[in-house]
Amino acid sequence: VFENEEIRNIFTALGVTIGTEEDSKALNLSKLRYHKIVIMCDADIDGSHIATLILTFFFRYMRELIENGHVYIATPPLYLVKKGNKKQYAWTDKERDEISEQFGGSANIQRYKGLGEMNADQLWDTTMNPEFRTLRKVNIENGGEADRIFSMLMGDEVPPRREFIEKNAIYANIDA
Repeated sequence: VFENEEIRNIFTALGVTIGTEEDSKALNLSKLRYHKIVIMCDADIDGSHIATLILTFFFRYMRELIENGHVYIATPPLYLVKKGNKKQYAWTDKERDEISEQFGGSANIQRYKGLGEMNADQLWDTTMNPEFRTLRKVNIENGGEADRIFSMLMGDEVPPRREFIEKNAIYANIDA
């Protein structure tokens, strides 16, 4: 893993190294450059998958970042609902429908297929502006259970993963 250039770049960008005076294999956070590491992915199912892959990496190789409260997940909206001069963002289908109803129906609804569809102002207003953004802090309540779930979700065996997803998925909005 550490021979991979992208992985090395993540370590370098964060200022994290391997090895301390006490333990040559321990993660060294003494020169950590950022105390809030924000994972920002698309609001759709593909973005959730990418966030899971990144979290798996942090959990496996930089767990201390999570344990010390440095890792967050940004929550960009899935929709922009507009009617006349009114506009409001929605993070779920239910919110979209409620906002559209509040606007009196026949609202213009834009579904963001990805962060790249937002202009710079929209991305700032919804996902980056500390005054208005919503960040979810990643924490580990039960390390053993988290390790088991990550192994199952990222492993080669499909049946347990399918069973877990079917049991725990509230809904999936799959783009065609």
